[in-house]
Amino acid sequence: MDPELASAVPPVHDAAEDRQQRRSLSVSRKKFSGSRPGAVRSNKERPLAYIDNSAEASIASGGTRVEDYLALLKPRVMSLVVFCALVGILVAPGSINPFIGFIAIVCIAIGAGASGALNMWYDADIDRIMSRTQNRPIPAGRATPGDALALGLVLSAFSVMLLTLATNWVAGGFLAFTIFFYAVIYTMWLKRSTPQNIVIGGAAGAFPPMVGWAAVTGTVTWESFALFLIIFLWTPPHFWALALYKQGDYGAAGVPMMPNVAGEKSTKCQIFAYTLALAIAAFLPNILGFSSWIYGIVALATGAGFLWFAVKLLVSPEGADMKRAARSLFTYSLSYLFVLFLALLVDNFALRLGVI
Repeated sequence: MDPELASAVPPVHDAAEDRQQRRSLSVSRKKFSGSRPGAVRSNKERPLAYIDNSAEASIASGGTRVEDYLALLKPRVMSLVVFCALVGILVAPGSINPFIGFIAIVCIAIGAGASGALNMWYDADIDRIMSRTQNRPIPAGRATPGDALALGLVLSAFSVMLLTLATNWVAGGFLAFTIFFYAVIYTMWLKRSTPQNIVIGGAAGAFPPMVGWAAVTGTVTWESFALFLIIFLWTPPHFWALALYKQGDYGAAGVPMMPNVAGEKSTKCQIFAYTLALAIAAFLPNILGFSSWIYGIVALATGAGFLWFAVKLLVSPEGADMKRAARSLFTYSLSYLFVLFLALLVDNFALRLGVI
């Protein structure tokens, strides 16, 4: 037959055969579905539950990505630490070779990142509980605690040794102490044992300007201590404001933050007290003579703004209004330290150039 004609002729079916096939298909469907009342399905017939183990499978297959390792270093926290250390280097008296200064900043950044990795290693259990930390690499299943521990230890040793060789033993020793203080004193001891965890542990985040200053001068002075004190006093109102509107997270994780232990009223009073102390301490660079009126004006304006938010929080009623006020203060505090230290840097450059 002509192929074109054959293709135009519809196929011929055996009707009896078709009926038999349909009957067999119907019977097999009934057996599979277990439609009879009380029918018990065999293990082979039961539907399988789907369990998503993609995160674990990703790790098991070596799926930790570069961005996950970077996330272990807490880059957002690191950025503020690096900036404050940079200000310490540039404001310190004397000079430093630009390349050596760059190495010093890199070492401080790596050291800060190492501290963050060690913190994530130790806090992996509570990070799984708190909403703001659940997407970190370890609780999200994108990295293992072993990854964070190894990364933290290797980077700690590398940053301390390189900074010591590039600058001096004072800066290297200060960086080593900073990493130890944050990873051991704060993370492993204070954080879960006392509501004063942030106050004492805040020293770790306040050391970087002193490390930068020491990298240039090889000494620790009252001027560098003034920069330390500003960050030290900034830490409690910053983190307690966060804790006020994240009480549920910290309570569920068993972290004794001040609002969970002393209550909201006491915490608000302490935030105001620390903010007042911070606004006064911000004038220490003027008092000690390493800044001028440019920095002084910025310190006055930013300190007044911080106090306004603290007062607003202090008088806010409990509930949603208090949480909004706490969140506003926390948001303001994020930019406060950057603006203040940037003003100190600009002021110092103006003094050195003879503009003022």
